[in-house]
Amino acid sequence: MLVIQRGAEAILYLEERDGQKVLVKDRVPKGYRIRQLDERIRTQRTRHEESLLLKARRAGVSTPNVLEAGDSRLVMEWISGSKLKDSLNGMPPDQRRKIYKLMGESIGKLHSAGIVHGDLTTSNMIFKDNRLYIIDFGLGKVSSKVEDQAVDLYLLYEALKSTHLRLLDEAWGAVLKAYKQNCLKSKEVLDRIAKIEKRRRYKGE
Repeated sequence: MLVIQRGAEAILYLEERDGQKVLVKDRVPKGYRIRQLDERIRTQRTRHEESLLLKARRAGVSTPNVLEAGDSRLVMEWISGSKLKDSLNGMPPDQRRKIYKLMGESIGKLHSAGIVHGDLTTSNMIFKDNRLYIIDFGLGKVSSKVEDQAVDLYLLYEALKSTHLRLLDEAWGAVLKAYKQNCLKSKEVLDRIAKIEKRRRYKGE
C-alpha cells in the first residue's frame, strides 16, 4: 500500500491487484461525530461519488472506472500520468490547444447531464493517451441550475488564472468555444458567469 494523499475527507492510496495498480479512496472516520451518524455520512458520500462517476462516464466524459465500492471505500482504475496543474505550462502549443478543447467538451457534457463537479481545477485533470480524465468528484452534485453550473465553470477560470496565468487568455477562449458546442444551456451559463464576475468586482471595490 502506497499512500499518495491524505486529506481531511479521505486517504488515497495505491494497491496492486492481479498485477494491476488500483487507486483506493478510503473515507476516514470522524471522531467528533456519533459513530452511527459518521458511518451513514461516509456511506452516503461514497455512494454519491460512485454515482456521479458512473453518470459522467455515461455522458461521454473520461473518468476513472469504478472497480469496487464499499460503505466508505471506492476502488478505482489508476490513471497514471501527471496532473495538468504540473504539466500544462510546459506543454507545446498544439498539445495545449487540444487539451483546452477537451476541457470545454468534458465540462459541457457534465453540465448537459446535470452534473456539477464542484472542484474544477487542473489538479483534478489528467491527460493520458490523448484523453482528458476528470477525477475526484467528492465535492460534486447533481444539479441543472444555471447558477450552480456557472459557479462550477468559473472555478476553472480562477484556477487557470492562479496557476496558469500566462496561458489564461488562450485557454479560457478555447475552453468556452468547446463548452458552447457541448452544453445545452451554454448561453444561460455564460451570461450568469458575466454576472458573477460583476458581483465579485463590486465586492472587491
